[in-house]
Amino acid sequence: MANSFGADTTAEEAAGDVDLSGKTIVLTGGSAGLGVEAARVLAKRGARVVSVVRDRAKGEAAAGRIRETVPNADIEFAELDLFDLDSVRRGADDIAARFPKIDRLINNAGVMMCPLGRTKEGLDTQLGTNHLGHFVLTARLIDSLSATTPARIVNLSSGGHRLSPLRFEDPFFERDEYNKFTAYGQAKTANVLFSVALDKRFKDRGIRSYAVHPGAIQTELSRHMDRDDIKTLMSSRPQNEPMKFKTLEAGAATTVWAATSAELDGQGGVYCEDCNVADVIDEPGASFGVVSWAVDDEAADKLWTLSEQWSGQAFPA
Repeated sequence: MANSFGADTTAEEAAGDVDLSGKTIVLTGGSAGLGVEAARVLAKRGARVVSVVRDRAKGEAAAGRIRETVPNADIEFAELDLFDLDSVRRGADDIAARFPKIDRLINNAGVMMCPLGRTKEGLDTQLGTNHLGHFVLTARLIDSLSATTPARIVNLSSGGHRLSPLRFEDPFFERDEYNKFTAYGQAKTANVLFSVALDKRFKDRGIRSYAVHPGAIQTELSRHMDRDDIKTLMSSRPQNEPMKFKTLEAGAATTVWAATSAELDGQGGVYCEDCNVADVIDEPGASFGVVSWAVDDEAADKLWTLSEQWSGQAFPA
């Protein structure tokens, strides 16, 4: 049953009076945009937030802004680059050593519609950063999450998953010409499929997983987009339906809700938007709901197996 929350709900409202004292929350992308607002709201409610950043100075500057309104915010840092799987492994192992018990993992960082680039493993930048970097990070932190159940993993996806299913036949554009919209779409689909597969494998160990669509927000994430790109995205929406942009405070709401809400107890492997669990909606041009290709069990299992192969990283038994 839907709650009273909606597109304008803020992260403060989504968190309500939840008490996170004694909880450790690891959050990637904590130096900008939605990550900063989510970290602020979670720290305000007593959580120790481990901000995972690529640039320590930028992360510390963001923490300074948080402490202007939350003076006692408990924020620590870990450094890694999701584009570099060796860096992810080193950073994840550092986090696991320092924080052997983790209550929440929020895989928030990402890139959007960037030009074609290649990781050392040969993956395109968007699938490599948005999905595979977080796949390896999660695998190496899963024991820390298992140590303090019930635990949750929140993966930031997007309504952009509607742009493309997972292109299993050519996921890295080695055959077809690179298209940044398609690449972004399949990476966001991968985030949902990863949530489905994670929940299936770890719910019996007390770890539930959720995919989140934050909504359309103008942040640093969209730095690779120009006016023509916006027009292309608009053309995929229902006729005459404007694109409504959220504030940062509203954009971080569903992430915070998925990480904290008791409404999600006993649920997992679902796609959330506007602080509610979304329905499966396959109607072409729909601007809400989740497409069935993103929550398909068979596709989720296939991506899991391939992700282990691509990364050389298996999850502990």
